[in-house]
Amino acid sequence: MSDQQLIKEIISGNSTAFRTLMERYQQQVFRVVMGYLHAKEDAEDLTQEVFIRVYEMLHTFHGEAAFSTWLYRITLNMSLNQLRKNKKKRLLQSLDTIFNRGSSDKTPLEMLEREEQDREIRAAIDALPEKQRMAFVLSRYEELPQKQIATIMNRTEGAVEQLLQRANEKLRKKLQSP
Repeated sequence: MSDQQLIKEIISGNSTAFRTLMERYQQQVFRVVMGYLHAKEDAEDLTQEVFIRVYEMLHTFHGEAAFSTWLYRITLNMSLNQLRKNKKKRLLQSLDTIFNRGSSDKTPLEMLEREEQDREIRAAIDALPEKQRMAFVLSRYEELPQKQIATIMNRTEGAVEQLLQRANEKLRKKLQSP
């Protein structure tokens, strides 16, 4: 069943159709959210909130763009809003992860080094300008083609390519500096 057919069914009150739509897009939404929040539990929670918002707002979807484009826009906006709300919470969770990991083949020092490296990567991604970060997350985490990213971001493919090049250059410089 197509997205459009599912949407008609959902608006008509068919909750099974919404479950189908959610299962179809849940992993993609989760990966995008994870690209912003970097914490699995937060990403899982926000993924659920995205689908609640989608359900509440589905009547406003008119099909001018693909459903996936509309869904990505909602996901990106909610991710950015959540990111602004919980920067301190993410830091505390990172520290908790370091000190409360289960058994591992790695020594505590190796775990700390890995966590520090992960933190540096997350910080470098988070430090990108918003449009570059958005393009980067959609490209790297979602593996979307530039054409689809351009549609989601209301940009030309050339503009998306420039955003990705700049993002990659900034990340490379940031992660290579001592």
